[in-house]
Amino acid sequence: MSYVGPDFEPPQPRRSRRGPLTVALAALVPGALLGWLVYATVGGSGDGGGSDQATVRSSPPAASSPSADDATDDGKKPGAGPTPTASSTSAPAASGPLKGKVVVIDPGHNPDNFQHPSEINRKVNIGTNWKECDTTGTSSNDGYTEAKFTLDVAHRMRTLLEEQGATVKLTQDGDRPYGPCVDERARIGNEAKADAVVSIHADGSGAGNRGFHVILPGAVHAGSADTRAIVAPSRDLGERVAGRFVAVTGSAPSNYIGDGSGLVTRKDLGGLNLSTVPKVFIECGNMRDSKDAALLTSGAWRQKAAQGISEGIVSFLRG
Repeated sequence: MSYVGPDFEPPQPRRSRRGPLTVALAALVPGALLGWLVYATVGGSGDGGGSDQATVRSSPPAASSPSADDATDDGKKPGAGPTPTASSTSAPAASGPLKGKVVVIDPGHNPDNFQHPSEINRKVNIGTNWKECDTTGTSSNDGYTEAKFTLDVAHRMRTLLEEQGATVKLTQDGDRPYGPCVDERARIGNEAKADAVVSIHADGSGAGNRGFHVILPGAVHAGSADTRAIVAPSRDLGERVAGRFVAVTGSAPSNYIGDGSGLVTRKDLGGLNLSTVPKVFIECGNMRDSKDAALLTSGAWRQKAAQGISEGIVSFLRG
């Protein structure tokens, strides 16, 4: 997700590190990113760890995951039926630890937004003020779009979470001409009475800026926005997602935002301000940095990203 566009401020200048990585990470909420320290020390395998309660079994395994050029690039298994539409709800497994839980996955942007400039540029009410409906998102220097990335990760997450028994809903599945707008994205999660919502993105910052960060809702009580009830559970969700993302992917927290914590609180995002259920955004990496882009365009890495995010959701929902 580029920092130029609706809901986002201009890029922040890169901050110098305050000290060694271990010092920066020590400031994290205890345990949230312990996996990165383990990885940095022993060269972790990126296959995840933690308790059985929070582990999501990866399917398919990373070793056989599709690449960016494969026909199964969207994470669906060969021969699978059509993907459910954004307005449909998945059929959950007969049993599983998440049976009865509803998860909404919000794939950032839409592959066809660029064809509808007037529609995505119209202003919508985000509770505290008015901002554009949506943006086209960013892309890698080689043209791999954020919208394609987010939808692919969302498909992989849906498979993993359904295997845990969850009912999964996507805010869009590439099945509509543009959007949905940021206010509708929030409304979809609210109307589903979701137990957790995660919005998937990738950043468009400058070269050399690397790593992921999770965006948490700040306390907003103005206009039609009131996030006070979801601030605490959303932080819990975000910390668990960040911790599992590190452990499974081996990626480091952002080196340009969040002071090395991998966590950022914001009050200017309509998708968070209008949410009445626990919700976070995750910027999985920076598409404009060649090293991060090499990960984001890898099918095997996207499978790890989907697994890490999913494990964080499972951990949050099981408490």
